[in-house]
Amino acid sequence: MRNCLLALTILLICSCKEKKVDLSGSAPVKVNDFIAAFHPIQLPYAAADTSIKKIADSLSIGTKVMEQFIPDSIINSITGKEKKIGIHPIGRIEKDKEIYLLASFVIGKKVHLIAFVLDKKNVFLASKELLTNDNNDGYVHSLAINKEPTFIVGKEKMDSEKQLLQYTRTGWAYSSGTGFMEVVNETNEDVKKNNTIINPIDTLPRKNKLSGNYVQDSKNFISLRDGKNASTYWFFIHFEKSNGNCTGELKGELAMKSPTTAVYSDNGDPCIIDFTFNGNEISVKEQGSCGNHRGIKCYFKDSYTKKKEPVLKKKK
Repeated sequence: MRNCLLALTILLICSCKEKKVDLSGSAPVKVNDFIAAFHPIQLPYAAADTSIKKIADSLSIGTKVMEQFIPDSIINSITGKEKKIGIHPIGRIEKDKEIYLLASFVIGKKVHLIAFVLDKKNVFLASKELLTNDNNDGYVHSLAINKEPTFIVGKEKMDSEKQLLQYTRTGWAYSSGTGFMEVVNETNEDVKKNNTIINPIDTLPRKNKLSGNYVQDSKNFISLRDGKNASTYWFFIHFEKSNGNCTGELKGELAMKSPTTAVYSDNGDPCIIDFTFNGNEISVKEQGSCGNHRGIKCYFKDSYTKKKEPVLKKKK
């Protein structure tokens, strides 16, 4: 019994002597101590520009410490020439291949919420500003993070004349080799824009055998364009079902697995889509979770017929 008490006393003395790691200065810091300063975030997660200053931890991280793990060019792009800067950890999201660190940068009265992406070896990959209180546009700005994670940045305000809540939501997801890419874009503010479908790959070459436009109608189609080699194609899918209540849209690169089958699978995106070619028809079937690119109750699952290209008359 006496030995147990002695061992417990020694353990308490040793733990009391352990000093907390100081991250506020400029001294070298171990990467594990730096990562540990960002506590795990429970997803889904939400924040607003009105509360952005309150959600950060009181712990301070010095600029020099931050630059040990994040390139100084990235830090300078956030802080500019300001010298009085407060950096505070908000939290950490860990996935299979990446670590997301959320931090707030306090510059005077302005607060910026930034996401930094590191790989599993703690090497910096990308960064993205998600939220700031430096907006004077009459909107309430917010951030929602789902389990993918997709970072959905929104703004909304009430139109008193129309008695309508106007909103715009833009979703961003990290993709290996591409960085942060836009995967969601929803708005009820620009009616003309909502009724116009912009095909981002329309002008790319279409010389390969399968390249072309496969359609059902003007709002349900797939475009295929030449890829970097004969085994890859760029594609753009857009569909609108149930009178526009269920929509989906995705741009990416598919890889041919056989003369009649192909697959879309991108690192960082849980969405997987199978493509099957049968004569002039193309069928798509969703295999992975593609919720970032479509409505909740609809899926990438349909067939489209290749549209005949107009015959160009030869010049005499």
